[in-house]
Amino acid sequence: MLDFLPCIPLFRDLESEQVELLKPLFEYFTCPAETMIFEQGAVASYIYLLMKGEVAIRYKPYDGPPLVLTRLRTGDVFGWSSLIGSKYYTSSGISETHVEAIRIRGLHLINLVRNNPETGRIILDRLAYSVSPRWKNAHEQVELLFNSHRAK
Repeated sequence: MLDFLPCIPLFRDLESEQVELLKPLFEYFTCPAETMIFEQGAVASYIYLLMKGEVAIRYKPYDGPPLVLTRLRTGDVFGWSSLIGSKYYTSSGISETHVEAIRIRGLHLINLVRNNPETGRIILDRLAYSVSPRWKNAHEQVELLFNSHRAK
């Protein structure tokens, strides 16, 4: 179903065996504008790679109105809570336009790191690199994640 994976920069230059390993882990996701993709406080399940469209990341402090933290575009990654730091999403993701993305369950990515460390490390490093302008210590967090799950 996801035969286009090798065309996405995240998967470019991977061996065909690695791509075949990744295909069943990712799924295609689409939604219309003004859709709550995930809500702050909901169980963090997926990490998303935005293929088309725009997504607003909003944070609702307990004592004020929601704040737009950032607006994401094609190539951006969001939903990091599913991998690092929190069992729950720490902000909300809302589509501002029609969205096309691919997503992977955080648990599946963690298992990939455990069972196929070389491929898992490549994917985690590329995900961290794509988010690094927004998240200054992304690479350090990914390194900690990789090392903690590889050891188990």
